[in-house]
Amino acid sequence: MVGEFKAFLLKHGVIALAVAVVIGGAVQKLVAAIVADLIMPIIGALTPGGNWRTATMSIGPIKLGLGDFLGAVLDFLIIALVVFLIVKTLVREQPAPAK
Repeated sequence: MVGEFKAFLLKHGVIALAVAVVIGGAVQKLVAAIVADLIMPIIGALTPGGNWRTATMSIGPIKLGLGDFLGAVLDFLIIALVVFLIVKTLVREQPAPAK
């Protein structure tokens, strides 16, 4: 039974997936720290007032949190760019074999 379980893990790449999840979590923390501690303070210093994430817009009784939404979009774009650059640097395509 243990042998069957080990064969299952190896056949379906479960161990590689587990390692990828752990490394992905660590990379997420690294990228979040880069965005929060290095990039966003620069953006905050360049905006008037510096506290743009609390900006709201009222339409009658409805209050929209535009600053929070735009901050989330900006965070996503920066994180996506940083992850793209990391992956592009680490994962290089193999040259096509000569025919």
